[in-house]
Amino acid sequence: MPNRPDEIWFTRCPVPTATGIAYKLGWLTEAFAADGIALRTLQESSAELGRHHYDHRLPTLIREGGNMLAFGARAQGEPTKLIGLTWIEESQLILARPDSGIHSAADLKGRRLALPGWNRNPIPSHVRGTSIARGMSLAGYKGALASVGLTFDDVELVETLDVLRDIGGAGRDLAPRRRGPGGLWPFAALVSGEVDAIYVKGAAALDQARENGLAVAIDLDALPDPRFRVNNGTPRPITVHQSLLDDHFDLVVRFLAVTLRAADHVAEQPERLREILEFETAGSAVAVDQAYARLHEGLRPPLDETRLALFEQQKKFLFPHGFLDADFALADWIDRRPLEAAVALNATLPQPVAA
Repeated sequence: MPNRPDEIWFTRCPVPTATGIAYKLGWLTEAFAADGIALRTLQESSAELGRHHYDHRLPTLIREGGNMLAFGARAQGEPTKLIGLTWIEESQLILARPDSGIHSAADLKGRRLALPGWNRNPIPSHVRGTSIARGMSLAGYKGALASVGLTFDDVELVETLDVLRDIGGAGRDLAPRRRGPGGLWPFAALVSGEVDAIYVKGAAALDQARENGLAVAIDLDALPDPRFRVNNGTPRPITVHQSLLDDHFDLVVRFLAVTLRAADHVAEQPERLREILEFETAGSAVAVDQAYARLHEGLRPPLDETRLALFEQQKKFLFPHGFLDADFALADWIDRRPLEAAVALNATLPQPVAA
């Protein structure tokens, strides 16, 4: 068709996603090749294009990533739509030194908890959304404390500067890569004794914890109530630009259908995914196995009322803590049509051949 785009862009955070898995298997590229449409990822693009991981101002972009940036783009007026929500338990932990005496959430009372600073961002309007470590740490502490009836009034939040850094334009700069004791999380503040505990997330953080001789004080994934585990990646949204839905609805549906097939593949053959997840998360094989043992349970993105209520909880947390420029009605953001159509299409698709 003459109005078909030459390329479809997608982006994902450095975490397990059905999008990333489908791409690494070659299925997404194959699904659009017959139409002469190139599949491109911001993680392999220039910094100038990569900035759209933050602001979603690329009309042909499909984004599966942390909710802080997705909420942030919508709060700044970008006409995006929420078309799916995943829920992946991905090793949310509160770490302490082995001799700290912190072994449960109740032990946090009266302790010093590291609060990473706001990032220096060359685009002022992106400072809030890209301060991922700060937002995730606050939400992680809040969940742990609330699980035992405590609040921020019961702890001391200590601003730390060891992870305050310049953020470039590409989405890959959000990756929790191993950068010594600093990186995304304030390991140096904990190792030095400046604080008593830090929040971390993901496979690479597990590797850093081992390298620094730190102990897991609280495993948030083990908390039975999902309300205490709500954070930047739980739930994790899939968003698209309104114009892509208006002009190329069928392409969005096709993209989602292939990712649904990838999610099913994970459930059926999880042992084949270690290499992909090591690449996606920058974690070791050991850390990947530990962090994503329950991966197969949450890669499908239903927009059910339970998951949407948890998503609303996250929005209500981010706004008063200064991570959103404005509040907005979640119901106005949702478009259920693409996922409904993708589920139907997925049932008719032939089994794709992995690259």
